[in-house]
Amino acid sequence: MALRCGIVGLPNVGKSTLFNCVSSGKAQAANFPFCTIEPNLGSTQVPDPRLEQLASLIRPKHIVPSTVDFVDIAGLVKGASKGEGLGNQFLANIRETDAILHVLRCFDDPDVAHIDGSVDPVRDKEIVNTELQLKDLETVENRLAKVEKQAVAGGDKQAAKLAGLLARYREVLDQGKDACTVVLSGQDEEKMARELFLLTNKPVLYVCNVDEDSARDGNKYTREVIQLLEKEGLPYLVIAGRIEAEIAELETWEERQMFLQAIGLEESGVSRLVRAAFQLLSLESFFTTNRIELKAWTYRKGTKAPQAAGLIHSDFEHGFIRAEVIKFNDFMYYGSEAACREAGKIAVEGKNYVVQDGDFIHFLFNR
Repeated sequence: MALRCGIVGLPNVGKSTLFNCVSSGKAQAANFPFCTIEPNLGSTQVPDPRLEQLASLIRPKHIVPSTVDFVDIAGLVKGASKGEGLGNQFLANIRETDAILHVLRCFDDPDVAHIDGSVDPVRDKEIVNTELQLKDLETVENRLAKVEKQAVAGGDKQAAKLAGLLARYREVLDQGKDACTVVLSGQDEEKMARELFLLTNKPVLYVCNVDEDSARDGNKYTREVIQLLEKEGLPYLVIAGRIEAEIAELETWEERQMFLQAIGLEESGVSRLVRAAFQLLSLESFFTTNRIELKAWTYRKGTKAPQAAGLIHSDFEHGFIRAEVIKFNDFMYYGSEAACREAGKIAVEGKNYVVQDGDFIHFLFNR
């Protein structure tokens, strides 16, 4: 499932460092603006303790976890919506992602230059948000001019609906608000909204990048920006990028745990970030096994059983008969598929069944 989180922010805030920590990619990280020009793509496994718990009972030869794709995108600067810096390229790369991880610099370091001369994550947040809103406003106005002509001249009812939606987007963007604040009415408007690919319609997670001493409790910068984010109801994480880079270099799980304990952390920021990205993309996992392999399959929330089966193989979806579903907690309690069947804990579900996170599923289909 090719769903991507784009890592964005101003230059020199730690985007590439975080990308290298969370992905298999290796982006250049250096102390100068636009170190990243072409977007870097990588993926990482989603930490899911349920896989290990299931494996302890099933004992497969292989475990295949869910993954998330990340894109490291060039730094944005003020005026990007008008082409400043790498603006047009930056904005086009964001348009191709499904969600945004917005990295905010919340650390002092005289050796790492800030493009605006001082550390101010609230200001930085507003610069990026404003540029995205301005680009969306340009997109909306250009599209609105075209569909209004279609609606008036041709009497096109669908164009008239789209024009109404675009007018509402223009109103909120003119007020300095994101496109996602527009309340959509029904599936028709939701479909039109998706097809517009507006930048500020994408879900966003704010990542406060701090120094090592602030990894556990934050600092004056995080307190200021978190106050704003909580007021706006926006999700965030606090992560020390340099520490995560050091952890990523350690070879074993035991070494990483010892490092975390030494600095007073229970879990790495990368693990929290990957799970948060998974949730941001509205993704969940179901499990299958053939005794040799235990696998977590990634799907969008709301996916029905035939479409989930199609993730395994298109034949499964086309010939779908039914799904035999065991809830994760039931599998762990009874210890095996056979024991769950004997206890009546296997549900037989049809085409309208909406897959739930943690379902253990066996699909039956016609070949």
